[in-house]
Amino acid sequence: MSNSAVFDENVERYERWFDAHSAVYMSELLALRAFIPVAGKGLEIGVGTGRFAAPLGIETGIDPSLPMGKVAQNRGIEVIEGVAEKLPWQDGTFDYALAVTTICFVDDPVKMMAEAKRVLRPGGLFIVGFVDIASEFGKGYLEKRSTNTFYKVATFYSAKDIETLMKNAGFQDLQWGQVLFGPINEINQIQPVQQGHGKGSFVVVCGTRP
Repeated sequence: MSNSAVFDENVERYERWFDAHSAVYMSELLALRAFIPVAGKGLEIGVGTGRFAAPLGIETGIDPSLPMGKVAQNRGIEVIEGVAEKLPWQDGTFDYALAVTTICFVDDPVKMMAEAKRVLRPGGLFIVGFVDIASEFGKGYLEKRSTNTFYKVATFYSAKDIETLMKNAGFQDLQWGQVLFGPINEINQIQPVQQGHGKGSFVVVCGTRP
């Protein structure tokens, strides 16, 4: 995660986005919650400021940005400074792991997938939330890339790209959900998650470690 400097320097801007787009944030949060187990030990990879881990009941996170991690700690998350490609836990430590848009900022998504699988117990779940660049409104993110503080250092993927990465890593029984139908700046009500992908700009996929 060599792009962490942009997060180190823009914690307040990152936090303000969630406050300014509360309906978008809650729609994403509820879409993720649909895939989070009701029990078990969870990890968020790329925990950021804990905006997702805290309300989803995930107590452990990792992030390369120390300033972001400090905010997450204030939200009750145990945060370790580190990267997705080299997780500092033993094999089979967690029942599930979550990564929300993290894959857009890692240096090596293949290693990220392998590490997520390694730290999961057999039958554990890996839940990935991401912007589907192939969706109708997801394509708009590319147009904003050069002017957005965070997007300019991001690599966007399609649902097909993520599916390939998940399957190549060995995750099975992929389940999909999608939300955010319409331009982000026009969403002012919480939207329900729908199955599949291809229409919503925010997609969640959940795979099982065999």
